[in-house]
Amino acid sequence: MTPDPLTLYKLMVLYMLRQAKFPLSYSHISELMLGHEYTDHFTLQQALDDLLEAHLVRHDQNRHSTTYEITREGEETLVYFGKDISEGIVDDINVFLRENKLRLRNEVGTRSGYTRTPSGYSVTCEIREGRETLIRLELSAPSEKQAEIMCDNWEKASQSIYAFTVKELLSSDA
Repeated sequence: MTPDPLTLYKLMVLYMLRQAKFPLSYSHISELMLGHEYTDHFTLQQALDDLLEAHLVRHDQNRHSTTYEITREGEETLVYFGKDISEGIVDDINVFLRENKLRLRNEVGTRSGYTRTPSGYSVTCEIREGRETLIRLELSAPSEKQAEIMCDNWEKASQSIYAFTVKELLSSDA
């Protein structure tokens, strides 16, 4: 039996999140769903909201985006109803993830944000791989403008900062 379209979109999102094995942003999910013209933004957002409300996915908000990750309950739901996703759709998702996995992982793995403190701003920068944090820096900034600059520069320089830090910490000269 073919599920109604909204149910199918929810199953597709669950399948995509499970196959990725790391959180995906709304733009990543919509890149596939809208790029293949499966649905529109409003219906996709409704599907994600329904999945969140049912605790089948969880979300994490970052400075620039929200990422989604499948929960244990979502995994169990997919075991029972995943067969309702057509082979063609499964192939589309698998090809999309295979072709874009490195880019997607890098985009959601580099995070930064800032909060106001009594003495200025606290800037948090991190690189994550899946659920594991590879590096996390907490720095102070005297102004919001400087905090924003630090966050923007982290997006560009995080990999070289991480490589430098690891190299220096493993160096016998340290």
